[in-house]
Amino acid sequence: MTLTLQPVQVATGAEEEDMLLFDRDQRLLAVLVQLSPENEVAPGQWYLEVGFGRLSELSHPTFADLSAVEDWVNQRSRVGRSRW
Repeated sequence: MTLTLQPVQVATGAEEEDMLLFDRDQRLLAVLVQLSPENEVAPGQWYLEVGFGRLSELSHPTFADLSAVEDWVNQRSRVGRSRW
């Protein structure tokens, strides 16, 4: 699957404003946030702020790096054959 990462900024007022827009074939799949180094739970990790379609989660996982995000997206895309 071809994935495109596009940096964006969202004015949340928090230190964790470095956002990354994750899209596939120009369809928005998820918005990820890189947590600040001072974050008590997962410093510096990527957090799934919101996912769409098969990336929709009740829990919001964190990932050590963007490679782990891509692996997770590819794994989720193999579940079922329906469209996103």
